[in-house]
Amino acid sequence: MKPLAPLHPDPLPPYQAVDLLDTDSLLSADEIALRTSVREWVDARLMPIITECHFAGRFPGELVPEMAKLGLLGPTVPKQYGGPGRSSTDYGIIMQELERCDSGVRSFASVQSSLVMYPIFAFGSEEQKHRWLPTLAQGTDIGCFGLTEPEFGSNPAGMIVSATETPDGWVLHGTKKWLSNGPSATIAIVWAKTDGDDAKSIRGFIVPTDLPGVTVHRIDDKHSLRVSESSAMTFDQVKLPKDAILPGSGGVKSPLMCLNQARFGIVWGALGAAMACFDEALQYSKQRVMFDKPIGQTQLQQSRLADMVTKITNGQLLAIQLGRLKDRGDLTPAQISLAKRYNVDMACDVAREARRLLGANGILGGWHSMRHMANLESVYTYEGTHDMHTLIVGQELTGLAAYR
Repeated sequence: MKPLAPLHPDPLPPYQAVDLLDTDSLLSADEIALRTSVREWVDARLMPIITECHFAGRFPGELVPEMAKLGLLGPTVPKQYGGPGRSSTDYGIIMQELERCDSGVRSFASVQSSLVMYPIFAFGSEEQKHRWLPTLAQGTDIGCFGLTEPEFGSNPAGMIVSATETPDGWVLHGTKKWLSNGPSATIAIVWAKTDGDDAKSIRGFIVPTDLPGVTVHRIDDKHSLRVSESSAMTFDQVKLPKDAILPGSGGVKSPLMCLNQARFGIVWGALGAAMACFDEALQYSKQRVMFDKPIGQTQLQQSRLADMVTKITNGQLLAIQLGRLKDRGDLTPAQISLAKRYNVDMACDVAREARRLLGANGILGGWHSMRHMANLESVYTYEGTHDMHTLIVGQELTGLAAYR
């Protein structure tokens, strides 16, 4: 009698990077060392539990102290404020390796770093910087970012959340939605209009989430980004002190500056997801035998793999150039939009094709491509939808704003 066939294929070997164009030669020795250290931590600590976290809809908060110790929270924040003072390219590399595991883990670090720590650093007073940045870098405080509202996503200037000045400070009123990290956050960076419907009056506020009138509404019914904690948050006549306002903030430009920091990280993060899916597909193609030969020996799958690696290589070149521009201080919003648009779309394509190469096994929890595929649908949508970034690039090319 023939032996019983295994229910699952043999586990794949650990991640094996492919670099057909020697893109590593474009990175410094320190950048490669950083990537190696984060990669090893991700493989040892995150990858073994990520499937369980995904199905449970649980963020692995127990690992936040380790992330902080590695300098993954606010990596570009100067040392005088408790950060490691790393480059923007270093930040991108960190996001790449975190999202190689899961978009939700990258999203946690991205929000903490770019949407909470960055606005405090860029727009905050010295007192606010010294009070909040060290504890956020240590992970003892967790932050979230309140810009999107139930009726205002792509048009943040239309927000209706208000902050009214009083003799004692401010009164915040309204509802925000899609605050990543919201359920665990100790503070929220909330954007509100301070003068009626005038978009120029939009200011940022540091809002402790334990204040009276703040209610967190956890969002769990998600097909995507299940490892990321999401919430809506209502502010019912919340009283804030005068020093809650970020004094350097002003107009819709301020939150958009924060989003550009995060979108830069997404360019790298989506690349990491694509790399993970390609690696899984490539290794599986060598292991899976059909019609007496590995499926990787067929023209169909080799074509699929060749397309994947070409797209990923393009994405790597784009991300590295973006990092160099940002570190020089020459990066523009349109360049970020071009890169976010391409790399996320590319990663969606790679994840889908990897899942298809895996066949029926690709829908099982032991494989990662379908989880990445679902996550990337959220990344395609948030922090500027794919279509909005299309219009931003179009405006840069023509000088004409099609969304107005």
